[in-house]
Amino acid sequence: MARIIGGIAASHTPTIGFAVDRNKRHDPVWAPIFEAFGPVRQWIEERRPDVLLMVYNDHVTSFFFDHYSAFVLGVGERWEVADEGGGARDLPPIEGHAALARHIGQSLMTDEFDMSFFQDKPLDHGCFSPLSIMCPPQAAAGMPDGPAGAQPAWPVRLVPLQMGVLQFPIPSARRCYRLGQALRRAIESYPEDLSVAVVATGGLSHQVHGERAGFNNPGWDARFLATFERDPERLAEMTQAEFAELGGLEGAEVIMWLTMRGALSAQVRQIHQTYYLPSMTGIATAIYENQAEPPVAGEVVRHRARMAEQLAGVEGLSGTYPFDLERSVRAYRLNRFLHGLIVPATRARFLADEAACLAASDLSQTERELIARRDWRGLIHHGAIFFMLEKLGAVVGTSNLHIYAAMRGESLEAFQKTRNAPGALYSVAGKDTAAPSWDAPPSTEHKEPA
Repeated sequence: MARIIGGIAASHTPTIGFAVDRNKRHDPVWAPIFEAFGPVRQWIEERRPDVLLMVYNDHVTSFFFDHYSAFVLGVGERWEVADEGGGARDLPPIEGHAALARHIGQSLMTDEFDMSFFQDKPLDHGCFSPLSIMCPPQAAAGMPDGPAGAQPAWPVRLVPLQMGVLQFPIPSARRCYRLGQALRRAIESYPEDLSVAVVATGGLSHQVHGERAGFNNPGWDARFLATFERDPERLAEMTQAEFAELGGLEGAEVIMWLTMRGALSAQVRQIHQTYYLPSMTGIATAIYENQAEPPVAGEVVRHRARMAEQLAGVEGLSGTYPFDLERSVRAYRLNRFLHGLIVPATRARFLADEAACLAASDLSQTERELIARRDWRGLIHHGAIFFMLEKLGAVVGTSNLHIYAAMRGESLEAFQKTRNAPGALYSVAGKDTAAPSWDAPPSTEHKEPA
């Protein structure tokens, strides 16, 4: 089974990434940052976690306010570096662990955390600022002296957990702590033998907006670090206003640390801690080794049974394919392509030259052929969700009823005989869709009786 080997706490200020990219290691202003992260890097090299589960917040880069969720788990297969306005940093993408992420997602939903899930979104400095200094990519799959021209690779896989802490209302400190406790159940019930380190990012004291910009409180930062290690329950009782008063409004993001702390044992062994305040943000690093005992007999079995109970028996429903996270990740390219047809310009290109549009896509040959053949049943089996088929049907002039019949392997006429209104044909409504041939108005021509 998977196990949590420890927790890492690290500030995620863009200062860190700037110092790394500008090679400020020997500059006396920046050297303390590199010194602070040195033991973290050494611990990762020695303990060799398979996966880092990184708790972070996006800085309105990939997650805008048109859809802003409290807890968003990354379930994708790889993660690119985000462009935050100055061009993306020169770092390779990092591999995800989609299977572990799916398991965690299902487990958290079982524990009644209403999660959102994401893939194909780049990660900003909330992740890559500390990641690039604590376990930088190396040549030849992690070998420091790989062959010339080898593609750098990260020595770990990443499961990102994005927390919406910028737009109020946000989760309480207590909710974040409980999420960590649920994360522990999720990770410890994953069947594969994996070692996982939980990384909490953010803080410490800072405020970057308004007349209070530049606020810091090193005294509170020291007290927070001590309380975080020894008495996290006290921090979990604090309000967001109290965190803001003591550590600045943006510094209140330290509630994310409580997610990591909740995932660890009640008593932890702190083996490293530093603090440095160069400018706007108190930069802290810390390592906490987990002291948890293995799960007791039956604990994991019971939790896995709870995870499975909501869909138990659905496999017996013939012709039924729940759109779960596995299908979502596996068929992401296909669904993304079909979803793109809601954009008028993309739709026009597809209608003007479908073959060229398919050829220019990143779809597999199988996926291109499924679309070209209008293989509605095959598309479902491949992982398309029905509502993407509905959009394709609207574009090419195929009614929903034609698609339903095809999925059942029946003619339209045979399928319509099973409906209460066999003459009803329809598609999604829209002003750009010309009247399809199947929607001819009923004849009003008067015929004399024979």
